[in-house]
Amino acid sequence: MARELWEPKSPVLGALICSVLSKYENQITIFADYLEEFPDTDELVWILGKQHLLKTEKSKLLSDISARLWFTYRRKFSPIGGTGPSSDAGWGCMLRCGQMMLAQALICRHLGRDWNWEKQKEQPKEYQRILQCFLDRKDCCYSIHQMAQMGVGEGKSIGEWFGPNTVAQVLKKLALFDEWNSLAVYVSMDNTVVIEDIKKMCRTLSLSADTPAERPLESLTASNQSKGPSACCTAWKPLLLIVPLRLGINQINPVYVDAFKECFKMPQSLGALGGKPNNAYYFIGFLGDELIFLDPHTTQTFVDTEENGTVDDQTFHCLQPPQRMNILNLDPSVALGFFCKEEKDFDSWCSLVQKEILKENLRMFELVQKHPSHWPPFVPPAKPEVTTTGAEFIDSTEQLEEFDLEEDFEILSI
Repeated sequence: MARELWEPKSPVLGALICSVLSKYENQITIFADYLEEFPDTDELVWILGKQHLLKTEKSKLLSDISARLWFTYRRKFSPIGGTGPSSDAGWGCMLRCGQMMLAQALICRHLGRDWNWEKQKEQPKEYQRILQCFLDRKDCCYSIHQMAQMGVGEGKSIGEWFGPNTVAQVLKKLALFDEWNSLAVYVSMDNTVVIEDIKKMCRTLSLSADTPAERPLESLTASNQSKGPSACCTAWKPLLLIVPLRLGINQINPVYVDAFKECFKMPQSLGALGGKPNNAYYFIGFLGDELIFLDPHTTQTFVDTEENGTVDDQTFHCLQPPQRMNILNLDPSVALGFFCKEEKDFDSWCSLVQKEILKENLRMFELVQKHPSHWPPFVPPAKPEVTTTGAEFIDSTEQLEEFDLEEDFEILSI
């Protein structure tokens, strides 16, 4: 009898149901499933700088998790480079994680960390614009197409798996072409964050109407100075700070665990990119010694803008039970992310790092005031004077057949 209830007699109705189920595959879940996933405990759960008391704030916690933009494998998008793959299943998981981290930065930049998403509720126009930045089309600034093609310049063929450092470098380059969000992306080198370099990159000048709206601070000329204080003022370009790390040789060194968890407590936290061999995840928080993450390993159908210019966002939010893994099972190659909308946010982050990270005998990374003298001079990245990313297109899909889809993590310099 139960079987008959699920078998519509009308072929048209049956086809319609199949179409709906296909569109929202992996999104059909019961809200109560969330509650069964978390243990009954008095411990705090930390999600991207916000704490939730599990025993009394489960609903608030789950709403916070489902509000994060969730990017997964997709299929049936236009071939990358014209003749390349039309799905990133099997090789694009770290790229999707990078998209999720960047999307969280853009949410914080335009809507704030406290913004929340509600299913089938009209969202701010900024939200729709953010989402459109990541659609799987070659004309979207952070699409799988743009990321894969920019990876060619980092030594990665289209269809080849990325590590966390490569994704960070790709996002840094693509951000130069993104005038709307106008982010300064800093990727640390040799486990070291240099305060002087970041301030040099983020401090800009807001000038009078007859001059460009933004310029690096050092570009102030004598003529600008002669105009007096009313002619210009110092502004701060919102900062996306990514810190690639190697926290062990073959597995994470337990000495780093507490410092790693502290990063999720910081108000500036964007989580971490990482995972385990063959699987990349976007880590957004922790409960005890378990990391909470969004998993991109679900293949969904390509979604494009609709006739009214909006995007159906139902498959861009994870309504499934949040997943967890023991922190000691984490592959040691990771990348931490932080967002500082204003200079005071960065100053606060520096203070927190000094207090919580640098107190350890074996430090997870270093924070220094001045640019190391033995390093090459720091030059803030600038947009190339071209209209394309400069990445080479793949010649044919035959080149993909030889790609090794084993997802080894990069060995970063330490």
